[in-house]
Amino acid sequence: MKNYSRQREEIIKVIKESYNHPTAEDIYMIVKAKDPAVSRSTVYRNLGLLVDNKIINKISMQVGADRYDYVRELHNHAICIKCGKIYDFKYNFEYEKLKGIILNQTGIEISESGIHIEGICNSCKNKIN
Repeated sequence: MKNYSRQREEIIKVIKESYNHPTAEDIYMIVKAKDPAVSRSTVYRNLGLLVDNKIINKISMQVGADRYDYVRELHNHAICIKCGKIYDFKYNFEYEKLKGIILNQTGIEISESGIHIEGICNSCKNKIN
């Protein structure tokens, strides 16, 4: 990204300081509290640019709004399908080998590393029982 933007820097800072994988609306509310002049469209547009430039990751959710994550280091996500909470976890997958297997079996060339696994978290499981 060629052009510097104070608002874009603030968006990056909010995501960097957040470990709870905020939604676009969460990010907007935090940035808006610091800079009342910022518009929702500015935040959403900048999130798209940051994702396109691989500065942040967009985590597409089956339930609820998409979430955002700052690219710190390679990690994976376990996502609760009931409440939408996202947990980071590390596991040493052999990504290059896995990419080859997926390519051979499906023809899909993987463009992003990191595994997203879905299930039900303990909190939601306890609510069911």
